[in-house]
Amino acid sequence: MQTRTALVTGSSSGIGLACAHRLAASGMNIMLHGLEDEAFGQQLCEQFARYPVKCAYHPADLSDVSQLESLITATLEHFDTLDVLVNNAGIQYTAPTEQFPPEKWDQIIAINLSAAFHTTRLCLPHFQQKGFGRIVNIASVHGLVASINKAAYCAAKHGLVGFTKVVALENAAAGITANCICPGWVDTPLLNDQIAAIATEKNRSAEQAKHDLVVDKQAYPDLIKPDAIGDMVVFLCSDSARGINGAALPIDGAWSAQ
Repeated sequence: MQTRTALVTGSSSGIGLACAHRLAASGMNIMLHGLEDEAFGQQLCEQFARYPVKCAYHPADLSDVSQLESLITATLEHFDTLDVLVNNAGIQYTAPTEQFPPEKWDQIIAINLSAAFHTTRLCLPHFQQKGFGRIVNIASVHGLVASINKAAYCAAKHGLVGFTKVVALENAAAGITANCICPGWVDTPLLNDQIAAIATEKNRSAEQAKHDLVVDKQAYPDLIKPDAIGDMVVFLCSDSARGINGAALPIDGAWSAQ
């Protein structure tokens, strides 16, 4: 993979950053992306000095199509190629459907679904010309099953799974694969508020509250590590995975098996 380049959206922290590290460790050049400024991005790139690859950072608001187009253009100009697209960026908001703010719905659909459409449509001509491309969309177990108060998130993630299948069908003969990874509870700071709320409500320790949160949905009683998702991305980019296309692969501790 030493001659390949990957763009990972939402890679300034969490799952995206873990995926970027695992791809860099496999020998890929990396374009990092986030909302933070370029000074932050340069500091982030320093983490990747341990790998024998090139690394760059580009900030963009993915709800703005012009900024999204700039991200793809900057990647191609900086590395002169693009082989792997990991659509990871996502946001969340919870409320009952009748109370869900319309602006939050629009924002979640824009970031979690429409942005993946735009990055994909912009990358596909390049992939098709090369006869190679790997698209990995970080969906969610909520692309396979639903939970209350997550109307926009579930709609976006279900949509992402369906969109991925279409892209796979259209491009399988061109050496391009498109797949979804569907994580359950993942060990990132995004869960801290939920864990703290359970601890307060039930008067339990943070560790017990975390356990309660996880086993309410998953049979596997622990959080998924971000590196495990990164390893799945690396595998899907390998030659061994060329026959895996249009799949929605859960890494959810048997959540979706119920």
